[in-house]
Amino acid sequence: MGSLAVYNLEGKEVGNVDVDSTDFAESVNKQLLHDAVVMYQNNLRNGNAKTKNRSEVAGSMKKLYRQKGTGNARAGTRKSGIRRGGGHIFAIRPRDYTYRMPRKMLQKATRMAIAAKLQSDQVTVVDTISLSAPSTKTLATAFGKLGLAGKTILIATEGVDRNTYKSVRNIPGVEVLPASDLTAYALLKPHRVIFVQGALEALKKG
Repeated sequence: MGSLAVYNLEGKEVGNVDVDSTDFAESVNKQLLHDAVVMYQNNLRNGNAKTKNRSEVAGSMKKLYRQKGTGNARAGTRKSGIRRGGGHIFAIRPRDYTYRMPRKMLQKATRMAIAAKLQSDQVTVVDTISLSAPSTKTLATAFGKLGLAGKTILIATEGVDRNTYKSVRNIPGVEVLPASDLTAYALLKPHRVIFVQGALEALKKG
């Protein structure tokens, strides 16, 4: 069993928490993590790309010249897909890229992502983040004291914390999520994950 230091927002060590990567996953399956991340990225795609086919391109439907006697290859309208300015032969259409993996696989991938962050020493634990009102300056200063200034960060809170969310929304590369909403993609994307101690212990219990 390993342990992690617990810090306050002043960057001072105030305790320890017993936690190990095996508390979340016996091993890390990179293929499962890859599949989960690809799924989340696909689900973020707009899928609204579109090009025009020959029926949608503006232009005359008149035959360019007579069929025979000109010495040229036969040709139809200038909207043909083989002519410049014509419609696309295999036009791109809006599509839905979303799909879902089984829920249990996604839950397992989330716990594996936490284990991977622990193994990579990319987890910081803070005792609490209790802001009476939104304060970007307070948290930006705290990141500096924790040695995380300029890094991409995910803050995992025990529940919905509106003051913390409003405090970091103007800081590039910083996100806030309740522990119950964590995903493999959200965990693996930032350089560092900050867990509020209560959130980490709740996740540890499963």
